[in-house]
Amino acid sequence: MRMEIESRVLLIVLGTLICLSSVAHAASGTATFYTPPYVPSSCYGFQDNGVMIAAASDVLWNNREACGKRYRIECTGATNQGVPRPCTGQSVVVQIVDYCPPGCAGTIDLSSEAFSIIANPDAGKVMITYTQV
Repeated sequence: MRMEIESRVLLIVLGTLICLSSVAHAASGTATFYTPPYVPSSCYGFQDNGVMIAAASDVLWNNREACGKRYRIECTGATNQGVPRPCTGQSVVVQIVDYCPPGCAGTIDLSSEAFSIIANPDAGKVMITYTQV
């Protein structure tokens, strides 16, 4: 009987840890957006990489190591009171193709198309979680 209880407790603890590990890998930051033209870019010059793209701030850039990495972005809330509920409830996966230089207003500067999937563009800047995929 005691062994059964210990096994159940162990399974519950392991299940909880597995669930929390996926949440623990998401980082928090802010997202802004930029508009076309999207080329040239710091990573790929004049190569067209579509519209599900982003520019990395110094938080992610790491001397061009961010180039080509993909991130799942989710809006978590407003950064100001201008748009009370800016988030759409959707997520988007973007590829880093550019650099958002020092003074960049967001952790990740999304293409306008990517930003509009996760948030109302009228918000301009939103709180996010992001995870490399």
